Amino acid sequence: MFLIFASQHNDNPMNYFSSDFKLGILGGGQLGKMLLSETRKFDIQTYVLDPSPEAPGRIACNYFEQGDLMDFETVYQFGKKVNLLTIEIENVNLDALQKLEDEGLPVYPSPSTLKMIQNKGEQKDFYVHQGIPTASHERFTHIEALKSALKNEVLEFPLIWKSARFGYDGNGVKVLRSMDDFIGLPQGECIAEEMIPFKMELAVIVARNVSGEIKTYPVVEMEFHPEANQVEYVICPARIPENIAQKARETALQVSQAFNHVGLLAVEMFLTNEDDILINEVAPRPHNSGHYSIEAGYTSQFENHIRAILNLPLGNTESKVAGIMVNLVGEEGFSGPVVYENIENILAIDGVTPHIYGKKETRPFRKMGHVTIVNEDLSKARKIAEEVKNTIRVVSR
Repeated sequence: MFLIFASQHNDNPMNYFSSDFKLGILGGGQLGKMLLSETRKFDIQTYVLDPSPEAPGRIACNYFEQGDLMDFETVYQFGKKVNLLTIEIENVNLDALQKLEDEGLPVYPSPSTLKMIQNKGEQKDFYVHQGIPTASHERFTHIEALKSALKNEVLEFPLIWKSARFGYDGNGVKVLRSMDDFIGLPQGECIAEEMIPFKMELAVIVARNVSGEIKTYPVVEMEFHPEANQVEYVICPARIPENIAQKARETALQVSQAFNHVGLLAVEMFLTNEDDILINEVAPRPHNSGHYSIEAGYTSQFENHIRAILNLPLGNTESKVAGIMVNLVGEEGFSGPVVYENIENILAIDGVTPHIYGKKETRPFRKMGHVTIVNEDLSKARKIAEEVKNTIRVVSR
């Protein structure tokens, strides 16, 4: 369908370059900004919709529109301006996307794929129905129903609470060990997930184009901040045996096939103490676990997302060198106009590349940027990552 559509604009249906082709992106955060940097290689026009007038992606697109991503009319009218629509965030109006797709606009990932992923309760049910291994869970329409289940001993502590909608960067996930842990949680739909002992958290990014060509990125290992439940380090390759890495890639491909996605699918998983792989959750877009690929990979995750949705051949997903990503987040105790301290110090270290997202305001644990460390020796890269983490500070004036 897409090639026929594109041929209305070019004699060569694959020639998006030097054309009036317009790519629309829903969301202009840091993922959108990094995605837009790859579109410059292809010289295609880019349109971005984001609710913030100071969205990081605003400076990198041809056309920027401020608007609510959950508003039907805003998303629908934006979609009418472009030749193809993609996302950098899952929380968008699916009814508008479905109408646009029904009218012939290519939308990747599709509204049907997004619908299965957008609600974490439905996402978990999907894994169960597809026979994909995941931690056991229960769905609840509101928090009081979960409390009742615990009081009536239908469930027991400890467990993982997850908001069914709108979770991000550690928000919307909490370990519950007693009734006191409910304080401050939102009242809406949620899931309670069995707390599984595990060795480490892994992730595999799968790239799939419109024609069905599919490639996986190397398995990465994620180290989390103990308080913020937020990734601090992404380590590529993961420090696991090859047979475990192969199992992780095969599981990611199984998930990809089940969702039938186009673009990128980041598959987060647990490696249990028994060396089983359990799916945690997925993201149908570029993902924090793939940022290392900008410097360490032959083809970054962002370039392969563009290639996939344009139905171009996928690039090499292997790494040229070991890579570790360090997330830069706002320090505790600081809120307001952001100040980055000691960036010049980390720039003096070989193999270190900072990415500052351009957000004007910092707050505790807000994701403000990341730093990639590349080195032929993974253990050396990990030591440098620790040095970077301890050197740079994200504070406020």
